[in-house]
Amino acid sequence: MTAAAPARLRPEWTSAPVLCFGEILWDLLPHGAFPGGAPFNVASHLQRLGIPAVPVSAVGRDAWGERILAVMAERGVTDAGVARLDDAPTGTVTAELTSRGDARYTIVENVAWDRIPVSEAVAAPAAASRALVYGSLALRSAANRDALGRLLEAVPTYAWRVFDVNLRAPFDDLTLVREYARHANLLKLNAEEAARLAGEPGRDVGVEEEHARRLAAETGVGWVCITSGDRGAGVLRGGRWTWEPGRRVDVVDTVGAGDAFLAQLLAGLLAGGRSEAQLVADACRRGEWVASRAGACPDGPGPERES
Repeated sequence: MTAAAPARLRPEWTSAPVLCFGEILWDLLPHGAFPGGAPFNVASHLQRLGIPAVPVSAVGRDAWGERILAVMAERGVTDAGVARLDDAPTGTVTAELTSRGDARYTIVENVAWDRIPVSEAVAAPAAASRALVYGSLALRSAANRDALGRLLEAVPTYAWRVFDVNLRAPFDDLTLVREYARHANLLKLNAEEAARLAGEPGRDVGVEEEHARRLAAETGVGWVCITSGDRGAGVLRGGRWTWEPGRRVDVVDTVGAGDAFLAQLLAGLLAGGRSEAQLVADACRRGEWVASRAGACPDGPGPERES
C-alpha cells in the first residue's frame, strides 16, 4: 500500500520527534574513525537544524559502543532509541577513498544494528512522530524488517515516511528496495541507484528526471529525490521536476554528504512554506558543505552561516 503525502506541519507537532531507523556504526576512513550510519547521520543533522530526532538502532557493550554514545551526548542527540546488546559488537565499516573523494565500503556483518529492537522508548514517540526515516541497508536482516514493519504501522498516517536508498553490495537486494519504497511518500536515492532501480545501469548522465518519473510510476511515491554528486540534485513532485545545479567545492570526502542533504530537505518540508526549488537548493548547499570537510557530521557553523 502506498503512503499518502502528509499534510503540512501542524502546531502540535513542534515537539514530536523524527524517528531514524537503521544502522549506527563507525566509519573507519584513512584519515580517522568517524561515527556514522546513514540514519544516525540524518538524525545528527536534524538535531543540529532544531528538529528533535530519535535514532532507532543498537550498539554493542564495547568500547566502540561507549564512544558512539558519548558522541551522541555531545551532539545533543538522545540515545533513548539505541539498544545495548551483550552478544553482538558495535558495527564498523572500512571505507577506502578514491582520488575523487568517493568512498568504497566494506561493511561488517552480524553486528548490533542487525538486531534493532522496538522498545517502549521507541514505540511511545512513534505514535506522535512527524516523520520516519528508514534506510535500505538495515533491511539486510529479517529481524530489522520485522521491527521496521512495526514502526511503519505505528507512525501516524499524516507523517512523512522517508526511504533513504543506500545500495551497498552485497546488501543491495532490489526486490526488497522496491517493496519498501511502496511504504514511503518520499524516496531519496542517488543517480546510480536510480538507474539500477529503473533497469538502466551504466547510462549517461542527465537522465535523472526520466528515472524519477519511472520510479514514481512504479512505486506510487509522491516525492522522488535524486542526487547526482557535483552535478546537483532534483526532485519530482506531482509530475513537476525541479533541478538544482551543484556548486564547486574542494572535496575532502563524500561520506555523509547525502545524509546531510536529506536532513536539510526533510527539515524544510517539516517547516513548510518553501518551494521545491528552495528545498533542493538548501539541501544541495548542506551536502556540499559536508563534502568539503572530513567525516559525515563535521564541526562548524554550517553552510547557512558561511555563505
